[in-house]
Amino acid sequence: MMHTLFADSFATLGRLDNVTLVMVFHPQYLESFLKTQHYLLQMDGPLPLHYRHYIGIMAAARHQCSYLVNLHVNDFLHVGGDPKWLNGLENAPQKLQNLGELNKMLAHRPWLITKEHIEQLLKTEENSWSLAELIHAVVLLTHYHSLASFTFGCGISPEIDCEGGHTFRPPSVSNYCICDMTNGYHRMDDIHASPTTTESVCEVEALMEKMKQLQECRDEEEASQEEMATRFEREKRESMFVCSSEDEESAPTRDVSRHFEDTSYGYKDFSRHGMHVPTFRAQDYSWEDHGYSLVNRLYPDVGQLLDEKFHIAYNLTYNTMAMHKDVDTSMLRRAIWNYIHCMFGIRYDDYDYGEINQLLDRSFKVYIKTVVCTPEKTTKRMYDSFWRQFEHSEKVHVNLLLVEARMQAELLYALRAITRYMT
Repeated sequence: MMHTLFADSFATLGRLDNVTLVMVFHPQYLESFLKTQHYLLQMDGPLPLHYRHYIGIMAAARHQCSYLVNLHVNDFLHVGGDPKWLNGLENAPQKLQNLGELNKMLAHRPWLITKEHIEQLLKTEENSWSLAELIHAVVLLTHYHSLASFTFGCGISPEIDCEGGHTFRPPSVSNYCICDMTNGYHRMDDIHASPTTTESVCEVEALMEKMKQLQECRDEEEASQEEMATRFEREKRESMFVCSSEDEESAPTRDVSRHFEDTSYGYKDFSRHGMHVPTFRAQDYSWEDHGYSLVNRLYPDVGQLLDEKFHIAYNLTYNTMAMHKDVDTSMLRRAIWNYIHCMFGIRYDDYDYGEINQLLDRSFKVYIKTVVCTPEKTTKRMYDSFWRQFEHSEKVHVNLLLVEARMQAELLYALRAITRYMT
């Protein structure tokens, strides 16, 4: 299967990129990912090919992900895109410039998107977007925001034939490729795998014990709806105070920042500065019941492809945890997914958010929040500091959950606003 996937990827992209080489730890997911990306970029759809790559550049640039920006600059030129557009967003058509605000909010504060933002794009007298074009653009933006998370989360750097690839010194920050990792943290570490310390073995055992206890508690009693709501609010509030000690501002380079406006705009927790954002109840607007059908109606087949990819990431399991076999990891996977949605203000009525604090320790939460909200600040130290006895493939698996949960959260806010505009 691996060889087939590599062949498909090469045939589609004309290269075997480092994202593929890291994702191949999980072939079932990679197959779904490549199929979706191929459809978004190359198959029939509302947007012309050069627009698709330019939107990819705009989205990746919001997170200073020079690796992805670089790939799409090449692809944009390859499909006949105008090189002048690459001098800065102000040189692109007004229609693409108008997408800048939505790109910014989706990447950093999707809970602020309203139907008025959608109306502005659809009803501008000149350069207006059609609903189908907007759905295509939104899916591309969310795809590349979350792929930037994966790129930084796994420490992926440029290919050997790109500037900054195959080098032992940090690549120049004066050009696109500024990632300072090799093609995936696991590559560096395969030679120096972390030793099996008693402490890290105990960490795995303790996590498995907590899962067992929580399952027993679930079987014995169920918290009331009021208590569940309180636990969600508590977790949402606490998630605001999870931040990295290495949290430092890094100004984007001109080569990346020219592809988007308002470079100072970034992630801000939704309850800071006296803002109160109403909880987004998944029961009122969910991917399964609402988002999926809207996407499929306006951009046929894409809803199906995304749905399959979400399901594979959420349900993917090998029933292992570090050195243990035959383990049911569903509770842990759900805690990770729901924690990410909780950080975006999305609540599931049937989930006990008290489980999150039991299963995800602080270093893991720091890693999750950094990769999902400010991926450009992810460091190798963060990657190393969580789940120290787990395989690298398991850490890549975690990143797949982060990518898909983030993408779905962004999509839910955008699609809800589009639905409100339409009704």
